[in-house]
Amino acid sequence: MVNILVITHGEFGAYLVEAAEGIVGPQKGVLSVGISPRLTVDEVRRRVLAAVSELGPGEVVVAVDMPGGTPCNVVLPVVKDIPGAQVVSGVNLYMLVTAFNNRDLPSGAELAEKMIEAGRRAVADVKKMLSARRAEKRC
Repeated sequence: MVNILVITHGEFGAYLVEAAEGIVGPQKGVLSVGISPRLTVDEVRRRVLAAVSELGPGEVVVAVDMPGGTPCNVVLPVVKDIPGAQVVSGVNLYMLVTAFNNRDLPSGAELAEKMIEAGRRAVADVKKMLSARRAEKRC
C-alpha cells in the first residue's frame, strides 16, 4: 500500500484528510503536515522528515497545495533520494478521495497519475457542463 503525505499551508491538509476519511473511511499510512509563517524552513524540514520517517518503508506520494510554494520547495530535496517518492501539487478533496480508493495500485507513480487525473476532472465549470449535457439529451 502506497503511503500518502499531505503538506500544505496552514491546516488545510489536515482538513482535507479529515474530509476524505469521512467519505472513504479511516486510513493507515496517511499523514499531514501543516506549515505556518511562524516556522523556520529548518523546522518545516524537520517536520517533513519526521512524517516521512513515521510513515515508514514503502513508496510515498506527497501531495502539496501549490507548485513553487514552501511545502513543495521544502519537500523536493527531502524526497529526492527516496525510491519511488512522488510529489503532486494542487491537492484537493477529489484527489485525496481518489488516492484513498486506489492505494493498492502497484506503484506510487501510478497512484500519483490517478490523483492528477482526478484533480483535472474536479476543476470544471459545472453549470456549463450541465448545460452541454442537457443540450446533448435534446438532440
